[in-house]
Amino acid sequence: MALKSRDERSKIFGAGNEETLYSTELLAGVYQNKGRWKKAEQLQVQVIETRKTKLGGDHLDTLTSMANLAATYRNQGRWDEAENLEVQVVETRKANLGGDHPETLTGISNLAATYRNQGQWDEAEQLDLKVVEGYKTKLGDDHPYTLIGIEQIQVQVMENFKTKLGDDHPHTVASISRLAVTYRDQGRWEEAEQFEVKVIEWYKTKLGEDHPYTLSSMANLAATYRNQGRWNEAENLEVQVIETRKIRLGGDHPDTLTSMSNLAAAYRNQGRWEEAEQLEVKAIEGYKTRLGENHPNTLIGMANLAFTWKSSGKTADAINLLKVCLNKQKQTIGPNHPHTMSNSKTLLRWETEKLNNDA
Repeated sequence: MALKSRDERSKIFGAGNEETLYSTELLAGVYQNKGRWKKAEQLQVQVIETRKTKLGGDHLDTLTSMANLAATYRNQGRWDEAENLEVQVVETRKANLGGDHPETLTGISNLAATYRNQGQWDEAEQLDLKVVEGYKTKLGDDHPYTLIGIEQIQVQVMENFKTKLGDDHPHTVASISRLAVTYRDQGRWEEAEQFEVKVIEWYKTKLGEDHPYTLSSMANLAATYRNQGRWNEAENLEVQVIETRKIRLGGDHPDTLTSMSNLAAAYRNQGRWEEAEQLEVKAIEGYKTRLGENHPNTLIGMANLAFTWKSSGKTADAINLLKVCLNKQKQTIGPNHPHTMSNSKTLLRWETEKLNNDA
């Protein structure tokens, strides 16, 4: 289909027409996806040469074509050729668009991938750090491109530790744990779980079942289970973590209280309102005593309890509590904080529902 489209446009518009070049690039992409690298390369070289002649070497479309050819080289392991093209693309985009433009950042990310595939971890990491900072500034902390950049850095750090220190070194294990958290944030549950199970086993063997690192890694795995709706598995882990933290740290330690909040979330999502409420009330009181009434953890605990009340039919109580929580959040973390904005929307929705139901 792509070949037919390219040929038809070539007949109508001519081989050097932009419509024809666009179709040629699409056809090259089809060949790329099929692993027919030589075919893809031939077409991509044609497009680049034509665009250089017609548009100039620093035109954005020419640079995109060069980046596509670099990807073809990368996929064949032709690192030097890929690197040469990618450096040209990055430098020209910097000059034309600026160092923090998304297209420039994409080019830097591609160059980092080439370095990474050659085992040049330090060079790749430096570039990826630039990319992440650029995406944070331009697109925000939680944009997919930002998260992918963070993941790539973490993979590099992990590989560096493996190579230099070995799979069994504490730094390597800690880097695996951080990468698992990133996978969980991306919704890549299976990958997160695999890493988290490895980390737990390592900590249990090396540090003991009741070591704080072991317990934290168990809590991480429980979070992965919760995010998949695997409530029983999450509950079993969270109960173990709470009981051990109570013994090791005390019932009012912030880590213990956080575990109680996590277990309450598992109960809430199973419709076990009373059990969830009991834990959330304990957590809130503990946070107030240890951290203060306006501490972010205290306010998160209040919001969680409001959700439990709303789910169990205590709508008026839920609205009143969320109002108190929201006012405190506006004063402490600000009206534009994600938690504040989310709770504002929730409160508006609840109040609207209540008005409709009361009408």
